[in-house]
Amino acid sequence: MCFVTEKSWEPFLKEEFSKNYYLELQKYLSLERKIYSIYPPKNLLFEALNLTSLDQVKVIILGQDPYHGAAQAHGLCFSILPSSPIPKSLNNIYKELQSDLSYPPPNHGNLESWARQGVLLLNTVLTVREGEAGSHKNQGWEIFTDNLLKKLCQKKKNLVFVLWGKDAQKKEVLLQGEHYIIKSAHPSPLAAYRGFFGSKPFSKTNSYLQEKKIKNINWRLDDI
Repeated sequence: MCFVTEKSWEPFLKEEFSKNYYLELQKYLSLERKIYSIYPPKNLLFEALNLTSLDQVKVIILGQDPYHGAAQAHGLCFSILPSSPIPKSLNNIYKELQSDLSYPPPNHGNLESWARQGVLLLNTVLTVREGEAGSHKNQGWEIFTDNLLKKLCQKKKNLVFVLWGKDAQKKEVLLQGEHYIIKSAHPSPLAAYRGFFGSKPFSKTNSYLQEKKIKNINWRLDDI
């Protein structure tokens, strides 16, 4: 069971799920789950696709792999379940949001309201072992998400791609067509002061959408 309920992604998923790389990836994950705790839970693996339909996508924010602590990851990059403490990278995103648009940081780290407006919060690797960042790199997820990015570029125009950090920026070569790319340093504590702060990704995104007569994203996050 793949736990994708959003029907607009079915043609893409049907094609990918039948490919050899994906079948091998599923064998690998099946073995991993017998030995380790894997995040996010199976039922939230494709939550980014469930909350943002293919037709609805306006903005793509690329992350790396999920948070690797218990009760954090729920299938959206940079986002966490409401009960978890806000990670440092997300806290820096909130600082930039406040600097850029004067929106105060919320008391939680859940970004579902962005996803429901057309912001695809996509990690390039969709799973991780508990306590081991990067543990599922180079097992096939990168092929899946690269193909997804290429499909988006083929199907749509005037998308906004937000590429924070070098790993995300490596994907720029895939982004063919009439799109707007925003690049800066990663919001992690080690990199944020090298160009993430002051980069104004939220206002730049809305300025572009407005120029293309596409409805803006309401980036404000209310307290829970």
